[in-house]
Amino acid sequence: MSTPVSALSGVVDREEDVPSRTPPAFRVGEVTVHHAEERDIPSIVALNNLFAPDGLTLTRSPDFVTQHLQDYQVVRDENGRILGQVALDEYSPSLVELVSLAVAPDQQSRGLGQVLITAAEHLARERGHEELFAISLAEALFLRMGYTLTSIEIYPEKIARYRSISRSELSIGRKFCFTKRLRP
Repeated sequence: MSTPVSALSGVVDREEDVPSRTPPAFRVGEVTVHHAEERDIPSIVALNNLFAPDGLTLTRSPDFVTQHLQDYQVVRDENGRILGQVALDEYSPSLVELVSLAVAPDQQSRGLGQVLITAAEHLARERGHEELFAISLAEALFLRMGYTLTSIEIYPEKIARYRSISRSELSIGRKFCFTKRLRP
């Protein structure tokens, strides 16, 4: 069960909606997922790019993360270290991709990937997206989370974006494409 932290504490700040205000944190079980902040940019870039040489993530620059900061969510430890992250990449009002899913090597196999996917789904629903897709090698994880294996060919927008980055991104390893319809 997922609940905004502000609702858990019984205090809801709704004086006014300010677009630049960081949205409330989101709880998934015992884990709190935070919307990324400027101070997180170097850590997001470092964690994401740790997995890029193996083709598990696309390389992200500080400029990219800065431009998409509102789309990143992170899990931090008690010292503020980022343990995991995920982001959304919008293609249209109804379609969004789950990207930059990364969990620190010393935190893997603890369920953080599932927590981050759940948080990304929640944010996508809040933004009104009807469908979420992901390109990943983590077949078992996405199938366990209720995603359906599909073909990247049904997402020509993604293929065009891959080609604009690097033709090799279409052929690194055996990437799986997953999709999930989001219910409100």
